[in-house]
Amino acid sequence: MGTHSAQGATAERIEHVLVAPLAELGLDLEAVELTPAGKRRVLRIAVDTDGGLTLDDVAAATKVIDRVLEDDGPAGAAKALGELPYTLEVTSRGVDRPLTLPRHWRRNEGRLVKVALADDETVTGRIGASDDDGVVLEVAGAERRVSYGDLGKALVQIEFNRKDTTDKDAD
Repeated sequence: MGTHSAQGATAERIEHVLVAPLAELGLDLEAVELTPAGKRRVLRIAVDTDGGLTLDDVAAATKVIDRVLEDDGPAGAAKALGELPYTLEVTSRGVDRPLTLPRHWRRNEGRLVKVALADDETVTGRIGASDDDGVVLEVAGAERRVSYGDLGKALVQIEFNRKDTTDKDAD
């Protein structure tokens, strides 16, 4: 249990020093995870941005993260990592992470989502327009506006062979 709390504190320190430098690149820091992997650890940093993450974004983020962790000084995140070696992985949020913030809903507009609602109902619908207060879900052909406070766990659903409604049939 002590290891998990120490890793959590380390992840919080790392998150604290990375938010601003990543924001300068136009990236949002979504998650910091530090997990044991044999004699090493894996430091996984998830980032995201409007319009989707590119390989160039990941490369730029990796450089900034390396620089910040190396230059953070003896009392900062670098010290928190200690002497044990680690492998840095910079990644996107991924579809397995729940939608928890308004920007997550905005960035996934048009995608299918399974959502637990406050009234213990679970619905699957397509994400429509969203703002700072809530989101419109298209459920069974009807639009339904839901405030973020009434949303529980929400996961994007993977769709195979989805027919894009904007494509025109070939003649």
